[in-house]
Amino acid sequence: MSGPAAPRLARDPLLAAAAVSAVDPATDDLSLAVRLLATTPTHEERAPAQLRQWALAADTFGAALDPGLPCRARIVERGDGLDQLLLARYTSRPATVELYTDTIDRAETLIDELGWRSWYPVGSVRAAALAHETAHALLHRKAMRTALKEALGHTALRLGRFRVLGHVAGAEEIAAHAYARTVCGLGRSPLLLTAALTAAVDTPGRQR
Repeated sequence: MSGPAAPRLARDPLLAAAAVSAVDPATDDLSLAVRLLATTPTHEERAPAQLRQWALAADTFGAALDPGLPCRARIVERGDGLDQLLLARYTSRPATVELYTDTIDRAETLIDELGWRSWYPVGSVRAAALAHETAHALLHRKAMRTALKEALGHTALRLGRFRVLGHVAGAEEIAAHAYARTVCGLGRSPLLLTAALTAAVDTPGRQR
């Protein structure tokens, strides 16, 4: 791997404090979801009210998904996620969920540093990562994608009384976070932890 050194996640309280500063835990989960949409390409000119409506619809959709729906993807554990800050990833061909154990372990450490254990019990990072990618696997099905589009209600094209529902970039991610939060019984959305994890990255030149 060429170029700058790969980022490393914080192991010390100072960087943990930086994570809290960058991601205020007082910010509610819906506002974090709105922020995710706002920073997603294609949404730069969207009205905040529209983004909030979509974020709420996606969150509600994900939270309501049947936790008993089977995930037919095979599960593979890897130890090379830190370079790209990957907790988990779903690939469809073949259907596979990759869990990155090194990033999961660092996330568990960060939870203790931040004092967030009441929201994210021990072992919940792996469970939430698996649930999150299971949601992506479910949303890969045409019927499920269509149902999410209907819940979002975004019209991409209208011809008389006919309309074509459009894709809302970032909505599947919000739905997957909501599914993981609900299935794992977490006190907060995994979106908060993901944001803190990113903010706690130790890049060259950052002061400790």
